[in-house]
Order: sequence, then structure tokens, then C-alpha cells
Amino acid sequence: MPRNIRFCPPGVPQHIIQRGNNRQPTFKGRVDFAFYCRLMEQYSEEHSVALHGWVLMTNHVHLLATPSTENGISNFMQSIGRRYVRYFNRRHDRTGGLWEGRFRSCLVDSENYLLGCQRYIEMNPVSAGMVTNPEDYWWSSYQCHALGKSSEMHSPHDLYQALGKEKSERQRRYRQIFAKPMPEYLRDEIRNTAKSGKTLGSIEFKSHLKAKYGISD
Repeated sequence: MPRNIRFCPPGVPQHIIQRGNNRQPTFKGRVDFAFYCRLMEQYSEEHSVALHGWVLMTNHVHLLATPSTENGISNFMQSIGRRYVRYFNRRHDRTGGLWEGRFRSCLVDSENYLLGCQRYIEMNPVSAGMVTNPEDYWWSSYQCHALGKSSEMHSPHDLYQALGKEKSERQRRYRQIFAKPMPEYLRDEIRNTAKSGKTLGSIEFKSHLKAKYGISD
């Protein structure tokens, strides 16, 4: 079966998921997580990709990023993937592939869905039962958005910046977003579009993409 064409319009955020082959671990400790973060920092700059949100789980990653070029996301993920597999195989004395084929991605409607998608990503460790609160998980952009952790690879989205004029105000309002449970319909919509590659957005947003780029879900 031929692969679906991956469309990557510059300036449109994407929710990206890459999983380990057969759900096998892709990170076996702090050193692995840290190396992957260094690769994200290096290649986000090299390929002009703004990295808004992320979480590194034990056997997969979620990213929220906006490319500046049509091939930005693909080049970014390919560069990370190749370097990381070589590193991981050498460090853990293994051979062969690590990732489950191509990464999955979907376009995200910033105005209506971006902060919700970012929240979904950062809640993964809680949803998986790894921690009780998102602030307890180190390898997540929640540390930056809610607690003020500094990260060279972090490019906060304009919608996050609009939460407040001061850093402390933005962090406080961001924590408030997490205070209430995410609506089940929204969680399901984010999960389903990530799996299918369909657009996460309003009817108006999808109509705009169709008119401008010929994209239809």
C-alpha cells in the first residue's frame, strides 16, 4: 500500500508522535533522555522548527512543533531518528531498527486546539500512571510552561505568551488550565487525529486549508 503524502505547510503547528518498534523501550535512563533532548535542540535550530511542547516517554515521544519550511518537520525528525538510533544501539549493545516506521503527525488549528493539544501531550505521564502530577515528570515541556524551567530548545507559542505579560503570570494561568479535567471528547479527538493523520481543527480551519492548499480530511 502506498504511503500517504505528508503535507507540511510552513507556519502551521503539528502534533507529532514517534513510537518504538513493537512498543519496545526507546529510552532506558536519564542519559538517553538527555541525549535525545540535545538532538532536539540541535536539529530544531538547524531545520528552523519551533518546538513548542514535548514529552519523552519510555517507548515513544510526543512533540508539538511549527516548521518554517515545507520539509522542516520531516528533516527534523529524520535527523533526530538517525542519530539517536546509532547512539542507542551502540550504548545498549543492540542492532536493527528502533522506531515503528515513520512518525505520525497531524496539523493543528492554533486558535482552537493548540493549548489543548499541548496539555494532552504534557499529561501523558499522568495518563500512563507514571506520576500523579505533570510537574513530577522531568522530561516534559510542562516544566517550562508551568514552572519556569529554562530550555534552549523551547519556543513557546504565541498563545502561551498571551496568557500574561509576566513569566510568573503566564505560569500561574497555565497551571490553572490543568486544574480541571480535560473534556473526554477533546482528549478523544486529539488522540484520534494523531493516529489517523487527519487535521485537528475547526470546520473553518479545515475549509481554510482546503482553499489554500487543497487539503481535505
